[in-house]
Amino acid sequence: MNEVETEIDVQNTSEQSGTDRVLILILRAAAFLCFAGWTWVHYYWEAPYGILLWQDATFEFASEQGVSWDEFIGTGTNDGWLQTWVSRITWLYFAFTIMTVTVRSKSYLQMAALIGGSGLLTVLSYAKYVASQRQLPMFLEHGGQMLAPILLVTALLFGARHRATLVVAMVALVMTFAGHGCYAVGWWPTPGNFYGMISLSLGVQYETANVMLGVFGILDFIVCIAIFLPYVRRWAIWYAVVWGFLTALARPVAGMSMSLNYWGADQYIHEAVLRAPHFLIPLYLAILWRRDLSATPTLAKPIPPSIAPADAVPAASA
Repeated sequence: MNEVETEIDVQNTSEQSGTDRVLILILRAAAFLCFAGWTWVHYYWEAPYGILLWQDATFEFASEQGVSWDEFIGTGTNDGWLQTWVSRITWLYFAFTIMTVTVRSKSYLQMAALIGGSGLLTVLSYAKYVASQRQLPMFLEHGGQMLAPILLVTALLFGARHRATLVVAMVALVMTFAGHGCYAVGWWPTPGNFYGMISLSLGVQYETANVMLGVFGILDFIVCIAIFLPYVRRWAIWYAVVWGFLTALARPVAGMSMSLNYWGADQYIHEAVLRAPHFLIPLYLAILWRRDLSATPTLAKPIPPSIAPADAVPAASA
């Protein structure tokens, strides 16, 4: 019987190892796509740091470095001191994007760098929070993006199933869905693009979109609570996967058009890409929490005669 148990343990360990690799791959993809999307924003558009940097304190700092006012503000596009330094951040985001692919469990320097990348994402989210007149949900809904690199590092350092990794993932999910829910139910002024995405994607009027947003907002809060309840969290987390994917996809679906240059892909695809953590982090939790039935079919398999115990062999007929 010991040989049977050993075979079962080996098979279960192999299956668990394979699942762990999938979990790491999902977290790696979440961090990679988030950084890749924001790299495009920095390179092609303009990062939202202006609200933080166009201040007297920034000019005073530049003056201390010997930078004149004309050099500070520039004379055209991307030629001022501030614009030049902001554009250079693009290469940091590009480096972080590459690191999400190359980092391994012993790559401590890359892990430290990715934590720094998470800090940059936090600064970026804070800038959007300030630009929104300090509306708390604006900062909260970026939780999945801010924590995606830390989640990958935690999984590599401690393991994909470790409690620390699980806690970071749950915090990221709650922040994202709570932030979105606060806007959807109207506790803070609902952004106009929320109505626009629903109306354009589903072809409904404002009144219907408003009702739908209220329902979706309530479901956001239900998800935030349900993931802490073992008996219902599997259903809630799969809803979070689908809803996170649809809200990310809604940007290009509502915005892209055949009449635009490149069909508008340069304007909207990255909006879905950088929101990948919104559905990949729930997918990580969904796989982690799936009902593990592997032991049942394994035990139910016929025991090979070579290792079957004596009492398992049927007695010879008289």
